[in-house]
Amino acid sequence: MSLEGQSAPDFTLPRDGGGEITLSSLKPMSVVLYFYPRDDTSGCTKEALGFTEAKAEFESAGAVVVGVSKDTAAKHDKFVAKHGLDVILASDAEGDVCERYGVWVEKSMYGKTYMGIERATFLIDGAGVVRREWRKVKVPGHVDAVLEAVKTL
Repeated sequence: MSLEGQSAPDFTLPRDGGGEITLSSLKPMSVVLYFYPRDDTSGCTKEALGFTEAKAEFESAGAVVVGVSKDTAAKHDKFVAKHGLDVILASDAEGDVCERYGVWVEKSMYGKTYMGIERATFLIDGAGVVRREWRKVKVPGHVDAVLEAVKTL
């Protein structure tokens, strides 16, 4: 299911540091919304660090970065503190937002199938429309590719 060209499904979720994040409240900024499987795993840590390192560049291009996983906000707080992260991390503990973005998928590892979050990123413009999506993301080079796309908005 592709969301490109459609209005991004709105949501309000608990976030790291307390409080909530509402997607539509970020307008007119562009939003880089990235979904990742789990806090403090190697790929997820590299991705979060990459977005943190490029935060100033995303901001100067008019975009805010929001990461979403099913981890609790308290777990996000530990992840942020441990690695010095500087992106918004939202908790979709119920999985509703993951479902609406089509990233809750069947995965397999070592011959076993299970449900999990597909690493995916959505670029949402200032009007709330999904302009690009990346599915089955590989971390190396991903942040740079997303930043280039943000600059074209």
